[in-house]
Amino acid sequence: MIPVHQLSDPAVRAFVTALNAGDRQAFGAALAPGATMSDDGSDRDVNDWADREIFSSNGHMDVDSESDGGRSLVAEYRNDTWGAMRTAWRFSVEDGRVSRFETGQA
Repeated sequence: MIPVHQLSDPAVRAFVTALNAGDRQAFGAALAPGATMSDDGSDRDVNDWADREIFSSNGHMDVDSESDGGRSLVAEYRNDTWGAMRTAWRFSVEDGRVSRFETGQA
């Protein structure tokens, strides 16, 4: 497992830190204006997805590996709704903030 503070990309590090802390304000600050995302290949509304999959269900990510300069992660993701699953995450970053993320089962 890679400690969050050792993740290579600062924007991704801020995203994962906020997610794991359940910090809505920091999570929003980690995202670029108009950020988009997809889950298992389907585009989703970022705010609705984050509320359901992170904040109201105690989402948490333990990163197993990173590649692409820290913008691709494989992680164990867990929440109270789905339990734990191995997931892949890909991030696009603009001006130091996440502009798009894609996640799905790995």
